Amino acid sequence: MHTLAKFLYFNVLGWKLRGTFPNLDKCVVIVVPHTHWMDFFLGLLVRKVVNQEINYIGKKSLFKPPFGWFFRWTGGAPVDRSKSSNTVDSVVQIFNDRKVFRFALAPEGTRKKVEQLRTGFYHIAKKAQVPIVMVAFDFGKKEVKIGEPFLPTDQEADFQKIHEFYKGVKGKKPEYSF
Repeated sequence: MHTLAKFLYFNVLGWKLRGTFPNLDKCVVIVVPHTHWMDFFLGLLVRKVVNQEINYIGKKSLFKPPFGWFFRWTGGAPVDRSKSSNTVDSVVQIFNDRKVFRFALAPEGTRKKVEQLRTGFYHIAKKAQVPIVMVAFDFGKKEVKIGEPFLPTDQEADFQKIHEFYKGVKGKKPEYSF
């Protein structure tokens, strides 16, 4: 699958990869911008290109028949967003329970235009004491950019670094880009 994914990504789709996915057993991977449903499939492809198991969570309704098996098979876990459960603590517990867990999410929380990223990913990384890896899906340049991992320390300074990394990145729907 790795060889096929690389062929599709580089030769068929004509995308580039800038940076290297770090050799980490545990991390929070933030992927921005999330503007279109196709981002999910690009993410699955990139995951095979970098040859890493990367997990995610999704709304509970995605995991019902007829497609629930697919989301579980691709590393997903359902979350019930209708209940007021503490998602941060639930994900931190997964980090504590597993030897290897790379957790990917879109910190915008939606595919629509947002002015601010949600902070749950940051609190998860801080509580689990794992690094954050920034990944940009830049449809304008047909490029996926992978940043250097960093441990969260000072939220204001860290978010400045995050905003700088994603500056100018265009999503599939550029008008919704962060």
